[in-house]
Amino acid sequence: MDNLTHSLVGLAISKSGLERLSPYATAVCVLAANAPDADVITAIGGRWFSLEHHRGITHSIVGVIAIGIALPILFWLGDGAVAAWRKRAPRARFGGLFVCSLIATASHLLLDWTNNYGVRPFLPFSEQRYYGDMVFILDPWLWLALGGAGFLLTANTKGKLYVWATIGTATSLLMLVAASPSRGVFVPVVSKVLWVIGICAIIVLYRSNVAQKFGNKIALTALAFMILYWGGLSFVHSQALKKVQREANNIAATNGEKVYRTAAMPTVANPLRWQGMAETDRAVYRFYSVLTRETQEDKIIRYEKPTGQNAELVEKAKDDYGAKTLLRFARFPVVKVEGDCSTNLLVQFADLRYTEPSPNEGRGNFGVNVKVECDTGQAEK
Repeated sequence: MDNLTHSLVGLAISKSGLERLSPYATAVCVLAANAPDADVITAIGGRWFSLEHHRGITHSIVGVIAIGIALPILFWLGDGAVAAWRKRAPRARFGGLFVCSLIATASHLLLDWTNNYGVRPFLPFSEQRYYGDMVFILDPWLWLALGGAGFLLTANTKGKLYVWATIGTATSLLMLVAASPSRGVFVPVVSKVLWVIGICAIIVLYRSNVAQKFGNKIALTALAFMILYWGGLSFVHSQALKKVQREANNIAATNGEKVYRTAAMPTVANPLRWQGMAETDRAVYRFYSVLTRETQEDKIIRYEKPTGQNAELVEKAKDDYGAKTLLRFARFPVVKVEGDCSTNLLVQFADLRYTEPSPNEGRGNFGVNVKVECDTGQAEK
């Protein structure tokens, strides 16, 4: 998930009652909720090193425990040092900070599991990735519920009010303006209307001083909403997956193929529209499956698996470091061979969840092109 969501979850965890366990508890909760993403530093090693190690050991059970212990130690030692310098008694309570840190860090792993990027919770013992496939990586309803709770409970000064106004404006612009079919983002009108209603409701609640009346129950309600929301999405996902499987079987039958595996992946702000993925014995497909329709009307993207000489060229291209890394990560890898042996052959790899094969290298970490020399069999990036 995005770091705004992680921060809002950390804040809600603190405001649900854990902030009473120790001074600095809120800071620890918010930092711990984001701490596993410290692996962003792997970008220094280049895009393939980053793809290999992002959501790596820091997003595992071992990493959660290590971070859960390390953060409260740092705060406890820091508070002790400041207390000695100012000649006052230490304030931090290690036990309370440890509980806050462990719960908030674990929330990061849980949230990241819910989307289709995957986590490897059993590193360093297993590289197996697990996918929740329920929540899009940016979820406006979590922003609204958790952000609304945080706003109601903490916007008690003019400075904090400005910060929350900035967050609300930015997320509203993303939801209402930036999200459009021309940008490849399909947010239905009803979702935009519900967003506006939600923002207005939060403002009314703020002016009604509900924080003074209900206190930490607001944060508990937001966290309960998140859990119930996940439960609802899990059910809808199961229905979407059944529909994707039916549509994949129909597509495969039309082409005389056999379906190996399928997946239904969430789209932004629309629990009725899912990205369908299917692999058969001869191809990989991507299409959109809408629960309100019985027929597949959207464009079907199909990439046939290479055969013959192309298959041999692809095997040579797989020796490339970038290709190896991408293929270890890719859940639905596809490949396209362009050119011939009289010119330069270009083998284009992509993870069809996020992009398609293209001669253009500007596809982030989810596509790579490898030049292959037919005569020598040497592949170079």
